[in-house]
Amino acid sequence: MKQGFNHAAALLAASVALALAGNASAQSAGQFTAKVGVGKITPKVDSGDVSAPALPGSKVAVAADTQPILIFAYGVTDNFSTELALGLPYKHKLSGDGSIAGTGQLGTVQSLPPSLFAQYRFFSPDTMVRPFVGAGATYAYFRKETGTGQLTSILNTGGPGTSFHIKNKVAPTIQAGVAVNINPKWFVDFTVTKTYLKTDTSYSTGQTQKVALDPVGLVLAVGYKF
Repeated sequence: MKQGFNHAAALLAASVALALAGNASAQSAGQFTAKVGVGKITPKVDSGDVSAPALPGSKVAVAADTQPILIFAYGVTDNFSTELALGLPYKHKLSGDGSIAGTGQLGTVQSLPPSLFAQYRFFSPDTMVRPFVGAGATYAYFRKETGTGQLTSILNTGGPGTSFHIKNKVAPTIQAGVAVNINPKWFVDFTVTKTYLKTDTSYSTGQTQKVALDPVGLVLAVGYKF
């Protein structure tokens, strides 16, 4: 995943080098923009224990993933804008942690985290390099939760396969980034987001688990102004 993100960064950097010409024209009032790029989500997990009956200290770790992302924005004023971020599902591997660390992969899950932001963009619309900050909400939608044989051996030894469900949640998200204008129509930007997400997992064997995911997102994108 890291290699894919680095390749995308190199391609976007090359596009800047090839297209750097003309006057800057930052997002302004009444202007729509669209961006396409890559996003990486890295959960910063603080896992609770699986409820009894389970080995005390049974926790979960969640791996990062990188996927394409599509973002739309509208300039309400020269400095305030709204932004909607969409993308393909992120695919996360789940593994044992705490007292069951080292037991291997417990399952997989896909997450769809559409996010809506209100942003403030610093400096005037004709500035070439323009930092921005934003705050908003993310709808964390989980699907295709799939348990492995290892999960069954931990929670339901000798029984049928164990499945699980992760509860969907709305969570607050903050962001910070910088946009660099290439010419009056094209730009690139880099954004960091932090989502404060706590959710609940329920297992087919009756156990439950509370997990704080609190993911950090990185987005590298190229955009066009309409």
